[in-house]
Amino acid sequence: MVIYTVKWDIRPEKAEAYPEWAQSAVSRLLAVPGVVEFRAYRPATGCHQVAVTYEFTDMQAWASWRHHEDTQKVFDEGYTYMTNMSLELWGPSPIVPEPIRPG
Repeated sequence: MVIYTVKWDIRPEKAEAYPEWAQSAVSRLLAVPGVVEFRAYRPATGCHQVAVTYEFTDMQAWASWRHHEDTQKVFDEGYTYMTNMSLELWGPSPIVPEPIRPG
């Protein structure tokens, strides 16, 4: 599995328009083949930060998705609504390559 984490702050002047754009962006990004799972997070404090994770079966699936024309378009649009964006790509741990579930 490969996890792609994207974090950003919502531009204050775009806070009202952001939810509609974000719903459209998520739909369009998930329409591009490759994503196994998507999750979105906001701080419990309710501030204008967002973190999302995309899960892929492997690096090739991520690369195909990330370089797809529709993905590029959504990320380009995002700069209108976001600031302080950071991107991280995570692979499995060599020590714990599979999930461990207690119990």
